[in-house]
Amino acid sequence: MNELLGRILDAHGGMDRWNGYEKVDATIVSGGGFFALKGVLQDSNPRRMTVWLHEERSSPDQRTMFTPERIAIEKLDGTLVAERHAPRDSFAGHQMSTPWDPLHRAYFNGEALWTYLTTPFLLAMDGVLVASDYVEANGIRLPTKRRAYTRGPDRRPILEILMVSIDISDVSFTFASTQQ
Repeated sequence: MNELLGRILDAHGGMDRWNGYEKVDATIVSGGGFFALKGVLQDSNPRRMTVWLHEERSSPDQRTMFTPERIAIEKLDGTLVAERHAPRDSFAGHQMSTPWDPLHRAYFNGEALWTYLTTPFLLAMDGVLVASDYVEANGIRLPTKRRAYTRGPDRRPILEILMVSIDISDVSFTFASTQQ
């Protein structure tokens, strides 16, 4: 783990404490115009979410079960209402105005909340590499390499399939005109 990530994780409670927990429960209230754009009704009532910390998995009120491989909507007694395997694939070709079904929304909510409730610790998981090759420019340290890879069925990056590569160099910062 690089030094910057180590300091960030320590500032957020530390890896030892994080590794001692299995999951987190929280009450959420969501809003905004995005879901209306997708043709999905917005529920502004508070609801409970459970997020497992060491695997990409979440469940609100035991009504949906999210993993990267499967999204399911279940009744509170566990009866299956709907499910989709390989749910990420169902977003192929979507535009901003493409309508969603309830499984699209459940997948989006599950992945988003898992990410929100596990950051920054998810950056220390196996298979995740953080930005590297830091430089200092005018007293500011920043990474100079950005790589994004496609993920395999196990959700780990496939390093042989580079999707985005950004290299940054010759960095300099300029003071605001009032800072001279």
